[in-house]
Amino acid sequence: MNCLQYLPRSSVLPLQGFKCHQRKPASSISVNMMVGMINSSDLHRTMAVKAISGSASSADTDGADVKEDKEKSDIYSHNMTEAMGAVLIYRHDLGMNYNFICPDLIVGSCIQIPEDVDSLRKIGVKTIFCLQQDPDLEYFGVDINVIREYAKKCGDIQHLRAEIRDFDAFDLRIQFPTVVRKLYRAINRNGGVTYIHCTAGLGRAPAVALAYMFWVQGYKLNEAHDLLLSKRPCFPKMDAIKSATADILTGLRKRLVTLTWKDDNCSTVEISGLDIGWGQRITLNFNEEKGLWILERELLEGRYEYKYIIDGEWTLNQDEPISAPNKDGHVNNYIQVLADNTDSINAEIRKRLTGDDPELTPDERLKIRQFLETFPDDDGEE
Repeated sequence: MNCLQYLPRSSVLPLQGFKCHQRKPASSISVNMMVGMINSSDLHRTMAVKAISGSASSADTDGADVKEDKEKSDIYSHNMTEAMGAVLIYRHDLGMNYNFICPDLIVGSCIQIPEDVDSLRKIGVKTIFCLQQDPDLEYFGVDINVIREYAKKCGDIQHLRAEIRDFDAFDLRIQFPTVVRKLYRAINRNGGVTYIHCTAGLGRAPAVALAYMFWVQGYKLNEAHDLLLSKRPCFPKMDAIKSATADILTGLRKRLVTLTWKDDNCSTVEISGLDIGWGQRITLNFNEEKGLWILERELLEGRYEYKYIIDGEWTLNQDEPISAPNKDGHVNNYIQVLADNTDSINAEIRKRLTGDDPELTPDERLKIRQFLETFPDDDGEE
């Protein structure tokens, strides 16, 4: 069962899915979550897959609800594409979709209705691991409490939540230790198949699955990534996993960094990205004496991409490092925050683990396993 499964919606609650129909977006939406400008020539390069499971269709619900779901999906897909730096499409109106990554590990989109729980039980799922925050659920009208209560009544499946902010690689990095620890304990406790999901199943969920495969199952990170992409088209943030791995083994250290913009003719200068994600902005202060817009901020060691917003226009700073274009042509400014002593053992470990092909030594893998097992237990919600 390595192909994408669509479980169509049969009630009033909407769900997410990959784009699989030849259908143009309902509208062109302007949003504030951007990782660079997307050229119109790039829009055809979507992550399209075929839906191959289920007999009902979204037409089974009220026509107005379906139309609203499609419009919300268009907006969400646009936001996701610009925030993630890759052209990604999510169709909530098509129902839940998923892929088996390993025989006991599934990555998919969000559960929309209690019947989806039954569908997962039929394929051996014992743990549902939800990474969504409340605003994610509210946007598509998903009643998580009804779903959790239904799972609890079933008695043979557990629904857990470990919330991560959508489109935010830094929050992903910071949350990884807690999230993977909770996942690790749930899998050991419940056995069977585990279903990891976020909203679309394209960012947070595959990233958490990758971290688990890398830290616990013994995969090299690039091997796990290749396996994941062979099963499910998605866009996990690899840098977040690398940085979180180094964080566990070397600790968290911050350094004060200064970013500047030289232009005394503009009225506002903001930055998005860095450690706040692409959905938020930080305003720079203007120093009249220096004639510079200045941001001073403490950042953890690691690599951060960002972009300036000058009087509302997203702009690269040509005086600061610029990233190489990704596969969709997006470029940003970036900063590499390094330790004070770049010759230290920890600095060397971090450099290796955040490189192109990181691999854990047996001792490092053992330390991470011990970390996950001894991390404070906060499984208050069951």
